[in-house]
Amino acid sequence: MYDLLKGLRVVEGSAFVAGPTCGLYLAQMGAQVIRFDNIGGGPDFRRWPLSEGGDSLYWEGLNKGKKSVALDLARPEGRELAQRLAAAPGEDGGLFVTNFPVDGFLSYEKLSAIRADLICVRVMGWADGSQGMDYTINSALGLPLMTGPVGDDRPVNHVLAAWDLLTGAYCAFALVSALLARMRGQGGREIRAPLSDIGAATMANLGFTAETLLAGHQRPRMGNDIYGAFGRDFTTKDGQKLMLLAITPKQWSKALETLGIVAEAAAVEAELGVSFATDEGLRFAHRARLYPLFERAFAARTAAELTPAFDAGGVTWGAYQTLEAALEDPRLFKANPVFQDVRHPSGLNYPAPGAMATIPQDDRGDVRPAPKLGQHTDEVLAELLDMSGVEIARLHDAKIIAGPESK
Repeated sequence: MYDLLKGLRVVEGSAFVAGPTCGLYLAQMGAQVIRFDNIGGGPDFRRWPLSEGGDSLYWEGLNKGKKSVALDLARPEGRELAQRLAAAPGEDGGLFVTNFPVDGFLSYEKLSAIRADLICVRVMGWADGSQGMDYTINSALGLPLMTGPVGDDRPVNHVLAAWDLLTGAYCAFALVSALLARMRGQGGREIRAPLSDIGAATMANLGFTAETLLAGHQRPRMGNDIYGAFGRDFTTKDGQKLMLLAITPKQWSKALETLGIVAEAAAVEAELGVSFATDEGLRFAHRARLYPLFERAFAARTAAELTPAFDAGGVTWGAYQTLEAALEDPRLFKANPVFQDVRHPSGLNYPAPGAMATIPQDDRGDVRPAPKLGQHTDEVLAELLDMSGVEIARLHDAKIIAGPESK
């Protein structure tokens, strides 16, 4: 945790990945993030993976460092409390992140009527308001038909929720941008961030759309080949698979030297009348001629022989490993200062990350676990809405609010 956003108060009414990710990033940079949910939890509160006790490891991962308020959002009084929290007064407040629909009790019109300078960042599926999630947006963009083995016409979904994660990060950036504008006297605003627009814009930014328009068809499947450059997995003598990448001239020359195939690659260049050293596109275009050279060189040595030679030679490579193995990798998890052992709401102790960026000039604060559902209900209502103990007790009795569940 860092203190760059210390003093800011962000209220979050969201579920799944994009909205909570936005709140998580803001919390890890020092903002106070208050999340409200339905009593008993929202649609993501029991989402897999689960602990043996039934707690969502996913939920406690995405909500680290936040405060939790539990409300009955099906009842008018509970909805009114959610509105008041989102639009609560304070110079450093009035910042709301949500994936609730554009219309309804958390609409910008209703919230800005309570607080005119409110900043609302709204995660959406499709820009027209229709339902869409990462996996359905991804399928519409054509990527599952570009991913996978050559010659296989089945769609291949990937495991990472890329559009959710990009949208969450973009929303954090957009919120801070809008806050800067408000501080300069430009007032509040609503920012709508549909996954469909994030996805479509990203495809265009990376050149996918221009390529397809010019070619008349989308990029074909090519297995593990790196498009437009030289890169693929190769198998060593002892059956291990290593990823080799040669995008820059230096990466290319180092790979050839370390593998001992400089002369063979030069012979292919002479035969084709090209220079692979200066043009990564040519390496890609003629990869069918180059791959056999690399395959033989890899097959002649074990991974234990190749990997130190790669490191000594400055080759860009990577080992394929399971997540179990990655957890023992000091560069990723085991000795990574981003991670810290934390006791979580599930009662489990395991390493959790703080802010992903490292700021050498600032001390990295302790990682704070996710709250228990409703853990801060009374505290937030008293401090933020100036409610008395009597008022809070009445809301508890009426089951409009709830505190943390005991196990």
